[in-house]
Amino acid sequence: MFIETRHLRSLQAIHAAGSLAKAAEGLHLTQSALSHQIKALERYFDIALFLRNTKPLTLTPSGHMLVHLAQQVLPQIETAEADLKRVASGEAGRLHIAIECHACYEWLMPVLTDFRRRWPEVEVDIRLGLSFEPIPALQRGEVDLVVSSDPLKLPDVAFAPLFDYEARLVMAAGHPLAARQHILPRHLADQTLITYPVQRSRLDVFTRFLQPAGVEPAQWRQAELTDVLLLLVASNRGIAVLPDWVLTDSHQATGLSTRPLTRRGMHGTLYAATRRAEQGCAYLQDVIALAQSGPGMR
Repeated sequence: MFIETRHLRSLQAIHAAGSLAKAAEGLHLTQSALSHQIKALERYFDIALFLRNTKPLTLTPSGHMLVHLAQQVLPQIETAEADLKRVASGEAGRLHIAIECHACYEWLMPVLTDFRRRWPEVEVDIRLGLSFEPIPALQRGEVDLVVSSDPLKLPDVAFAPLFDYEARLVMAAGHPLAARQHILPRHLADQTLITYPVQRSRLDVFTRFLQPAGVEPAQWRQAELTDVLLLLVASNRGIAVLPDWVLTDSHQATGLSTRPLTRRGMHGTLYAATRRAEQGCAYLQDVIALAQSGPGMR
C-alpha cells in the first residue's frame, strides 16, 4: 500500500491553504519535503494531483478523490487514536465477565451498577459460563474476568479471592430434617433435591457432598430462578443446597430453615480470575475490589 496518512494530511493541508508554502508551514515541513511527497504520489500513480501555475493551487479530479478520502479517513483515525489512548490510560476498555455460579447474577448486578457509575467508558457484558469453558475462554481473550469457585494453577491466569461462603441445606421450617443439627449425605437419600439447571459436575452438592458418599437423592428437579426455587422449598416440594449469602439476600428466606452440611459445614471461596498480563489494569482491579466487599454489603 503506497498511500499513507501523511500523504492524505498533506493533500488536505494544501487544498485548505491554497499554496504549497502555506501548507508546508502549517505542517511544520519544508516546502521541498512537501513537494517531494506530492511528486512521489504523482509518479507512483502516473497522475497529476494539482493544476500547476494556478493561484490558489487547484485540485485535479484525482486530487479531489484523495482529498475526499482524507476527509473520510483522517477523522476516523483520529477517533481511533483517542480511543486507544483512553484504553492505554485505563479510562476506557472492555469488561466481559463469565460466571460459573448460577446464583451469582443476583450478587453481581449491584457490583456492576456501582462499577458502571465509576467507569462509564468501559463496555460491560456478562455471560453464564455453564454452556462453555470459561477459563479457556479467558485465556483466548474472549472474556476478561471469570467468577469461579475452582482456582487453578495456571501460568497465565491469576485468581484473586473475593469472599468465603458456606453451602447450607435449605428446607421448609417444619421439615423433618430441621430437627437435625447438621446434615449428612445419607439424609438426602429419600429427598427431592432442587437445584439450578446446571450439570452435576458443576454442582458442589453432588461433587463434594453426595457422590463421595455414594448417595443419590430420591428425585432431582431444577428451577431457573432463586425466588422460584425457594418458593418450591417453602411449599415442601423439595430441599435445596445454596450458598449462605443467597439466603441472606433473598426476601423469600422467611419460613425456611437451614442446616450445615456435615458437622464442620461445607465451605468455599469465590475467586475472580483474570489474565496475569492485565493485572495492572485499573478498572479490572476496581471491579475486583468492589466484588470483594461481598454480598449484602453494598
